[in-house]
Amino acid sequence: MGWTCVMINSCPSRLLRVEGLTKFYGRRVGCLNVGFQLWPGEVLAVVGESGSGKTTLLRCVSGLMPPTSGSVHLSDGSGPEIDVLALGEAQRRKLIRSDFGFVHQDARDGLRMGISAGANTGERLMAIGVRHFGRIRAESLSWLERVEMDLSRIDDLPSTFSGGMLQRLQIARNLVTRPRLLFLDEPTGGLDVSVQARLLDLLRELVEELSVSVILVTHDLAVARLLSHRLIVMQKGGVVETGLTDQVLDDPQHPHTQLLVSSILQT
Repeated sequence: MGWTCVMINSCPSRLLRVEGLTKFYGRRVGCLNVGFQLWPGEVLAVVGESGSGKTTLLRCVSGLMPPTSGSVHLSDGSGPEIDVLALGEAQRRKLIRSDFGFVHQDARDGLRMGISAGANTGERLMAIGVRHFGRIRAESLSWLERVEMDLSRIDDLPSTFSGGMLQRLQIARNLVTRPRLLFLDEPTGGLDVSVQARLLDLLRELVEELSVSVILVTHDLAVARLLSHRLIVMQKGGVVETGLTDQVLDDPQHPHTQLLVSSILQT
């Protein structure tokens, strides 16, 4: 994949521990008894067909949606684990603004459309206590450059940007605080193929550079292969197969995974 090898067994401690995560919408299952661990610097892809529970799982783990049951524990390696679901509203918002980043499929859901591009990145810096205008401006310019945006657009409103530029801005807004865990929900969905390719390369470069852990939701197995070290396959809300990405995609064991892989090969 061109990635620096992530030596999971040598990591001082896991970053995230998810156990028995379940979400019901009335009688309908969103996700059911899902558990996994995530290690520092690891990219975990969650794949499956539409309606398999991928996004529900992502939103529950990130704290954006309360699960019906289960637990999510976060560790920084230096103290006791944090029970994310037991945090109060203010503590959870602080966590989402600092240690977590969430990149939505529709960038408009992750941006403030009524303020400038620079203010979008600056707002997140202010949320973690940065108050010096010069530093905020400089950091905003630096991150717009890192996501390959025209710096002259820093004072423009997001509503004047293309879809690809909006997604780049959303990535900059989330990474400006250097979170430890990044959630990606179909980050290239709806974009032109050429825009998708460069955006995926950019994401891979930034994730590797920052050594940020990532949980990626995608229906595209090619995206999962490009970005992730490990894979979870979901069907009807549950996990049917998990393992190293190349291992699962090259030698799928579960009939559903085999069907997903074969459908890609036939297109």
